[in-house]
Amino acid sequence: MTNAADRARTLRDLHAAPEILRVVNVWDVVSAKAVLALPETAALATAGHAIAATFGYADGAIPLEITLDFVGRIVEAAGDVPVSADLDNGYDDPADTIRRAIGVGIVGANVEDRLLPFDESVSRVAAIVAAAEAEGVPLALNARTDAFVRAGGRPVEESIADAIARGRAFLDAGADVVFVPGVLNADVTRQLVEGIGERKVSVIGLPGALTAAEYEALGVARISYGPTTQRVALTAFQDVAKSLYADGVIPESTRALN
Repeated sequence: MTNAADRARTLRDLHAAPEILRVVNVWDVVSAKAVLALPETAALATAGHAIAATFGYADGAIPLEITLDFVGRIVEAAGDVPVSADLDNGYDDPADTIRRAIGVGIVGANVEDRLLPFDESVSRVAAIVAAAEAEGVPLALNARTDAFVRAGGRPVEESIADAIARGRAFLDAGADVVFVPGVLNADVTRQLVEGIGERKVSVIGLPGALTAAEYEALGVARISYGPTTQRVALTAFQDVAKSLYADGVIPESTRALN
């Protein structure tokens, strides 16, 4: 396996490339291996919501120790492929969280601001970046702002302005890209890219959102899919279970991916 610094630089290069980085989120080793088997896979990202659900926790409530153990196993399975971990809000001490994450091989991270006060949010990003630098790893920080998902019904113009202000500050504090989750149409995405920077905005692919190619054309750096990949898998599982209860059979097209 290449060293962590090299894998981190690879991930940062993928963010900066003209082509959008398409990351299919995984939640355990077997889901990671299924994605790693595809030649298109350049990087992996874990889905915090999906890992929490695997262990029976609500999103954002899973203990850090469980998350680190699981993502460490995914890193081991990934080999030279860089892995970015969803680390919720960074927990109580985001600098220590990042040090521990780097210790299990993580070279990128999503950390959300949960719309904490502006200065506090920026300070947490700066602490993460400083901790990674102290470990000698140029962490690819996908600093998330919840300007849309925690908007509370405010006008979209206010959410755009807030996302841009926070995004610029996060980049100035050393973040690699700025993650703005939500169903973002072309007009909103264009404004975010103009305000935050070309190839500096990261989005999530949700039902009703644009395609990866459409986001790429607008200058977006990265698209991931969060817990929706696990939902697709669970939908298929529940559907086949219903079929089996109705005296169905396992489809012949089933592949032995485990």
